[in-house]
Amino acid sequence: MSAAARSDGISLTRVGVFYVASTVVLTAAATNTGNNGLFLIVATMVAVFLVSAWMARVNVRGLELDLDELGELYANSPCHLRFQLRHRGRLLPRWMLLLTIDPKDVEPPVRSGRRRPTPCFVASLAPKEEIRGRLELMMRRRGLRRVRAVHVVSLFPLGLFRKGIHLRTDLEILIYPEIFGAALSRPAEAGRAGDEATRRPGWGHELYGLRDYHPGDDPRHMHWKQSARHGRLIFQQRQSEASQRLAIVFDNAIGSLKEEADRQRFERLVSEAATAALDFLDDGFEVSLVTRDVRVPFATGRRQRRNILEVLALVEAKPVESRALLAPAQATRSLELSMSEPEQPGRRDVA
Repeated sequence: MSAAARSDGISLTRVGVFYVASTVVLTAAATNTGNNGLFLIVATMVAVFLVSAWMARVNVRGLELDLDELGELYANSPCHLRFQLRHRGRLLPRWMLLLTIDPKDVEPPVRSGRRRPTPCFVASLAPKEEIRGRLELMMRRRGLRRVRAVHVVSLFPLGLFRKGIHLRTDLEILIYPEIFGAALSRPAEAGRAGDEATRRPGWGHELYGLRDYHPGDDPRHMHWKQSARHGRLIFQQRQSEASQRLAIVFDNAIGSLKEEADRQRFERLVSEAATAALDFLDDGFEVSLVTRDVRVPFATGRRQRRNILEVLALVEAKPVESRALLAPAQATRSLELSMSEPEQPGRRDVA
């Protein structure tokens, strides 16, 4: 991704405007008084002005930039991209550079939020030197985005001029859905057998306790040694086991989203699905995702985390379908999300 420069023009700063106004005033005074000293001062100021304009243009030439992703990028959360800035010249160093990602250079165009990205300041860059750093980016929406360029601004040497260029990058980044805070609800039991022992009586392998036999108890769980010792029937209880599998069913066959409220509702459901997936994957669950387009099978780990986030980052509304969208048969817990459900803050209950 070698960068090609596109000039952003050169403009006066507030300091530059004050400098020009001072030069004009001194020029009028020198003309009216005929003072040679004032003429020398005016000539020096004009020379400094012209040299500053020339140096401002030279200071942003010969730069190359590479841009790469740095970690996972989420909507409505500060993201960071890693850059490598190189000075191809051989003579003069580059000074006082400010690097930012302009929202106008992101495609498709989206609003970046009220807070502007924090620029990265490069104090100096010697000839043939390479410097690395991070650029901040805030994206309001998930999906595939292209960062076309990085904006580089120079105020060198005296801050009289602001010279900017756009270094072309054409980096494609995938913005994952917004992740909400910690979930308040936990999944309800949907089956009597699972993988992890709990502290409740039920069906499982670990012993929970002993009690007297009640009519209707399964005779296969009788503790015959204890029954013979106490002279009465003793029944052994087992600990119930909770399943470690969660199926997330996201029905995106809802038709076109013409109203802004419907689009916001859809985006919220996508974020709820992503939040639930990350939450349960962190707890060691095997998680599956089912949409109208993609079925991600049960798995755990970072690869499954990335697979689910990529699907949810690109999911879009599809035409309405009459057939139901069902969770995988081997799942004992499922999270079903659809536009017909009432609005609830946070993540939805899992059953």
